[in-house]
Amino acid sequence: MARLVRYALSGGASALTHFAIGLVGVHLLHLRPVLASTAGFLASIAVSYLLQRAWVFRSTAGHALAGAKFLTVTAVAFTINTAVLWTGTELLSTPYPIVQPIALTLIPLINYSLNSRWTFATPTRPTPGGPQTGADPSLPTP
Repeated sequence: MARLVRYALSGGASALTHFAIGLVGVHLLHLRPVLASTAGFLASIAVSYLLQRAWVFRSTAGHALAGAKFLTVTAVAFTINTAVLWTGTELLSTPYPIVQPIALTLIPLINYSLNSRWTFATPTRPTPGGPQTGADPSLPTP
């Protein structure tokens, strides 16, 4: 349960980063909204990755591998969001305010599952003197 709370808080920090950088970009740097939001989104990915790796999942997975996996999960989330929105609003003519919450419910569930089981999973190594991978634990070890 504690990990789910940390995940929710890291998601909030990521969203706040996205929004704050977007606001700074638009109002202080006078960037166009799409460019400012894109900068905020990219920054939020970095914040999300760092918080999830270090704090939420407390992973020791290397940055090269975990980072690549995290970006893959992010791409999957983006694809799911796009597919849900397109199906709901374009095919089914459902209003956006009804469809977007569906995507915003699915995506964190899928992200949490993929990130906890794949992106930040730390491979287990056999303990010295313990059964080796694939060995029958009921048999004596050599």
